[in-house]
Amino acid sequence: MVATQRDNTAGVLVEVRHLVKNFPVENSDDVVQAVSDISFDILAGETLGLVGESGCGKSTVGRCLLRLHEPTTGEIRFEGRDIVGLPKEQMQSLRREMQIIFQDPYASLNPRLSIRSIIAEPLRIHKIGDRETQSAKVEDLLSKVGLDPKYADRYPHEFSGGQRQRIGIARALALNPKLIICDEPVSALDVSVQAQVVNLLQELQEEYGLAYLFISHGLAVVEHISDRVAVMYLGKIVEICDAGSLYSTPKHPYTKALLSAIPIPDPTFKRDRIVLRGDVPTPINPPSGCRFRTRCPIAIDECSKVDPELRELGPGHFAACIRADGPGEMKLATNPGTSA
Repeated sequence: MVATQRDNTAGVLVEVRHLVKNFPVENSDDVVQAVSDISFDILAGETLGLVGESGCGKSTVGRCLLRLHEPTTGEIRFEGRDIVGLPKEQMQSLRREMQIIFQDPYASLNPRLSIRSIIAEPLRIHKIGDRETQSAKVEDLLSKVGLDPKYADRYPHEFSGGQRQRIGIARALALNPKLIICDEPVSALDVSVQAQVVNLLQELQEEYGLAYLFISHGLAVVEHISDRVAVMYLGKIVEICDAGSLYSTPKHPYTKALLSAIPIPDPTFKRDRIVLRGDVPTPINPPSGCRFRTRCPIAIDECSKVDPELRELGPGHFAACIRADGPGEMKLATNPGTSA
């Protein structure tokens, strides 16, 4: 079952079916199983959060959607059109509809180009407007992201990290896309600046009707911006549902462990941590059955034999665990404490 059923009048913008991405290991016949048979949809105008530990494959998913990585197998449909295997010329034209905001706002900007040239580059590549029109568009975009247009002829090193990320957002908006892949866009920024950038993304989404795939390991940020959230572990989606349900009633033991680690800004409130044992297995040779079983507090023998599929445990709430909502289910405990 594809875990996408959510009551929404918006149409489906992106459909991903059985996506697999393997990377060859140098001087070996082995492969890194970065993404292993995942399926999901992104609706027009919504934000789908994609969370998980570093190395779980979430950034690879985003790059596969743009075909910056070529999928090993599977289908990716954008507005009903299968883009896997699409010729280079057709894919370049389609990229006007799909853009990306990178994690490192400095590394993603060419230090030799002015901000005006950086933001106008997509317009030049797609031959949109003349130089005067492009320049005016750049200044308008800088205003949209909260920067003074007079800064357009400065260079990336003259800006702070938060300002550089705003420039990256302006560049992503230049072609009026329908989908933006936000690849950990605030993880390299200070906490105060993170809030500003997230609020900006939400304002732009409302103004332009954008859909976001918001990739992050910061669960608090994802809760704030996402309509739905998908949780990944070792190349698999283990839980997906609307953000409210995920944070209030998580079903998968991995999700519960992640949520228990979110700090609470209240010294009088104590949350019981769920500490996972062991290390994340290698994606070259993942465990049999459920990939999380080697670290799961409620694993049983059957978990080594059954590779659980996502199943609906509530309206629009899917989890891949044979023990979810069953005997021995792990509870997410939150207990009030006393101030220090």
